[in-house]
Amino acid sequence: MTLIKSISGIRGTIGGQPGHNLTPIDAVKFAAAYGTWLKGHAQKDQLKVVIGRDARLSGEMIQNLVVATLVGLGIDVIDLDLSTTPTVEIAVPLENADGGIILTASHNPKQWNALKLLNERGEFLNAMEGAKILALADAEDFHFAEVDDLGDIIKNDSYIDIHIDEVLNLSLVDADTIREKKFKVVVDGVNSTGGIAIPKLLKELGVEVVELYCDPTGHFPHNPEPLKEHLSDICDLVVKEKADFGIVVDPDVDRLAFISNDGEMFGEEYTLVACADYVLGKTKGNTVSNLSSSRALRDITEKHGGTYTAAAVGEVNVVAKMKETDAVIGGEGNGGIIYPESHYGRDSLVGTALFLMLMAEKGGTVAELRASYPSYFMSKKKIELTPELDVDGILLAMAKKYKDEQISTIDGVKIDFPQNWVHLRKSNTEPIIRIYTEAKSQAEANDLADAIISEIKQLAGL
Repeated sequence: MTLIKSISGIRGTIGGQPGHNLTPIDAVKFAAAYGTWLKGHAQKDQLKVVIGRDARLSGEMIQNLVVATLVGLGIDVIDLDLSTTPTVEIAVPLENADGGIILTASHNPKQWNALKLLNERGEFLNAMEGAKILALADAEDFHFAEVDDLGDIIKNDSYIDIHIDEVLNLSLVDADTIREKKFKVVVDGVNSTGGIAIPKLLKELGVEVVELYCDPTGHFPHNPEPLKEHLSDICDLVVKEKADFGIVVDPDVDRLAFISNDGEMFGEEYTLVACADYVLGKTKGNTVSNLSSSRALRDITEKHGGTYTAAAVGEVNVVAKMKETDAVIGGEGNGGIIYPESHYGRDSLVGTALFLMLMAEKGGTVAELRASYPSYFMSKKKIELTPELDVDGILLAMAKKYKDEQISTIDGVKIDFPQNWVHLRKSNTEPIIRIYTEAKSQAEANDLADAIISEIKQLAGL
């Protein structure tokens, strides 16, 4: 059982002891810390916070605790109930709210839940803001409102529909163009809120929908992380239904994966590549992804005459770099699409609409589209070290060893070789170095990772 406190929020497993798991006491304490920080940050007499949750089993319990805590602080709550992460993100500025909380553990299994914290723009908090909230939670210095000053609860279950309207109104989305193609798509909503939002969007676009695990019960039918080893059911169903492709989202609908018409994975890394290909073909500009994402985005960006920039891992870092470089699209290689015309957050609804527009205009099959992109393969490994070892020193030594290559040290050490790359990142909670590699073949990616692991072991004297 686990409780993880970070600058982006708090997540943990339900049950167990306070301080060691995400118990009701911990949910109240961190909601109170966020509300207390918000009162100082916003410096307004009356605050308003948007709350939404995915469909996981503990969601209603955690939602009731968080809402009641904010009301107890004198803060009004816009309660979206079942929602998605990007839906809450767009609701915050539309409601002129001062912040938002998304109750979701994203791709983690059913025993997990989390409080993800947003600012007044509907974007994740930065490191300094998150650190202040953690300090407030530790100090437990909260001042609750008296009875006449309690906050109000305003229920609003219309925001998924509002979100869909926002997507349909994007300048690069033409519903009529998509409707003409009469696509057939299988959707795996992992029995969470993606099973509500994605089929609704598709039907608005004239797509025939085959629903798989779209009942938002919170009983996840498979591991909710949208990886190949978890998705055999939809891969089989796409072929059986002779569908144009399949769509898979995680429980809070900020990660998007496609299944090609032949039942093969399109590849999470290529979700962003495809959406960027469409956007850059219409809007000249730059792109951003994180250091651990595929080189294919750089290739596509340069093909369209733009500039690609890599950011440190983490959505808040990608967003900051997108603003800095005026990127027209960006995201993360885990299937997260960030399209600034909509909002600065990973959004599977936006990604779905952009992908449909690409397919409608290009024609052909999804398998043919995937084959048209530069082909890269990734390896993700880790090496466990003893606690007394100087992990930072080891990473510095690796950077010095490869100083003649293209090196980035903004987040661990990334070494860009002409034909492949390796990214070394240390864990914040364990004596572990994560090794990510990418190359032109799976064997080459694996071999590169193994070679780097051997070099690290030699440096560490293991």
